[in-house]
Amino acid sequence: MPARPAASRRTVLRGVALAPVAGLGLAACTGPEDNTSAPLTEPVELGPESEVAEDGAKLYRAPNVVVSRSEDGALKAYSSLCTHAGCPINKLEGTKLICPCHGSEFDATTGKVLREPAVAPLKPLAVEVKNGTMVARPRT
Repeated sequence: MPARPAASRRTVLRGVALAPVAGLGLAACTGPEDNTSAPLTEPVELGPESEVAEDGAKLYRAPNVVVSRSEDGALKAYSSLCTHAGCPINKLEGTKLICPCHGSEFDATTGKVLREPAVAPLKPLAVEVKNGTMVARPRT
């Protein structure tokens, strides 16, 4: 049986150089089929109402929800899944959400797009306080 030809040094080095680039491309473009980017389908307890400051916002990564509070104390909640490619948003600066995948930015108080490539606003959610704990759920 003939021996299998060995890979050339150039082939091996080229493969080593391209592997990290391919991995980054796959990580940056994960979509809704990724378990961490599942949309909210049932009510979820977020935490104490006191966690969201007046004129502020708080990002809850595990259920992919952002909650903001206006000056008058009203709470609003939005899905924190980017509307461009479904990536979970993991960064909140003040009341600005920043998507790690392609750089889209959203206003956490209105859900509106501040920076493309996303063009659709964040999906609004219902939020209520039960015994001092915020509960978010899909709107019906």
